[in-house]
Amino acid sequence: MTIEISSAQLKKIVEWAETVYPEECCGILLGNLNPEQKIVVEVILTINDWQASELVELAAKEDTHRTKHSRYRIPAQEIFQAQKRGRKLELEIIGFFHSHPDCPAIPSECDRDRAWSVYSYPIVSVIEGKAIAIESWVLDLNHVFQPEIIQVVDRT
Repeated sequence: MTIEISSAQLKKIVEWAETVYPEECCGILLGNLNPEQKIVVEVILTINDWQASELVELAAKEDTHRTKHSRYRIPAQEIFQAQKRGRKLELEIIGFFHSHPDCPAIPSECDRDRAWSVYSYPIVSVIEGKAIAIESWVLDLNHVFQPEIIQVVDRT
């Protein structure tokens, strides 16, 4: 599987990751899903509203010490608005992106626990405020992340 994205869209994601550093950035990808490829049409930047103290269900997992530096959560209202916008434009949510401050662009266990197999998960590695890599991942049916090819295509 590949995900097709324009250089301008990729730049928007990278700049957002660098702007939000040292916290994780996050956002939504709207687009089209073809049998072998996802095509990004719009990148929606979102806020990271992770607040570990409010997540009682995670307290049992000793996750309350995590901060926006190592966790993200896209507000439900922003996902709802993206779905609404997608319906209006005849698009669908095809993925969610986020950054890993001072860490590689490899999914964490937390990323895997919260992922769905239908979406792409691009991750930007931001080291000392500078994006150094972006990798996209998809969850297979065995709940294991597999790399996804990022194809940069500038449409006219």
